[in-house]
Amino acid sequence: MADEYDSPWKEIIEDYFSEFMAFFFPQPHADIDWQRGYESLDQELQQVVRDAALGRRLADKLMRVWRRDGQRQMVLVHIEIQGQYDADFAKRMYIYNYRLLDRYDESVVSLAILGDERSSWCPNQYTQELWGCRTGITFPVIKLLDYQDTWPTLEASVNPFAVVVMAHLRTQMTRRDAEGRLQWKLRLVRQLYERGLARQDILDLFRFIDWVMTLPEALESRFRDDVVRFEAEMSMPYITSIERRGIEQGIEQGIEQGIEQGKRAVLRRLLTQRFGVLPSWVEPRLDAAQPEQLDAWTDRLIESYDLDELFSDE
Repeated sequence: MADEYDSPWKEIIEDYFSEFMAFFFPQPHADIDWQRGYESLDQELQQVVRDAALGRRLADKLMRVWRRDGQRQMVLVHIEIQGQYDADFAKRMYIYNYRLLDRYDESVVSLAILGDERSSWCPNQYTQELWGCRTGITFPVIKLLDYQDTWPTLEASVNPFAVVVMAHLRTQMTRRDAEGRLQWKLRLVRQLYERGLARQDILDLFRFIDWVMTLPEALESRFRDDVVRFEAEMSMPYITSIERRGIEQGIEQGIEQGIEQGKRAVLRRLLTQRFGVLPSWVEPRLDAAQPEQLDAWTDRLIESYDLDELFSDE
């Protein structure tokens, strides 16, 4: 079963950023003035790191927050959710950090969540030194595998990210066990109600569970039937009927958006390989293009002598 982690992690952090910080990084959470809110800067992050070498990762987020120390100091919180082993991960954390500092001239805090399956891999710093000159970064790291030994604590927690961690770990564990995944998926969904969560929280966390814990069609039908029966017993028809269809449509839209972003990334790489450093006017054209236009430009790339010819309206 091919598992999807990237978009669900990005969405759940966006919706529950305060809870994310409280669960994984309680000290920084206590230092943030949550009454002032926070601002997502994901598009700005992509502009800053677009030309950096990227390894396989789950998600990256950039948030602007305020400290509560009375100084009204703004802080950029850069979050990397890393999905697989990457020998250059710590170096990338360093590069992103100093690029953000250079762009915004604000305090930058880089935080890492490692969602891979290598228990021995836990990088938390990058340094280089020569002739007395030393630069580098040390950053906090959370290893999701470490939560395997705290399962009773996760089940008792009221923080939404306890559910997120359990779903992530059980998705990994059942990659080749569809029946086992079905049982764990049902168990996690039932626990949403047993935790006494608000209706919207149940819907949001169900969306995450349903998104990452994919099932073969036959088992998916069994899952839906069991959810219908369970909700009837609880007299809480939250995630069935019309609302579940809406969730499915949202997932389909997310997949379509991912395909479109992939087309842009491939075309951008091909353009750079063919024409070198791209002029500033190219990126807005790529961002505004529809999927059909991206396909047309990709098809014309081989026959075009320059960028003006490629992007002409003829």
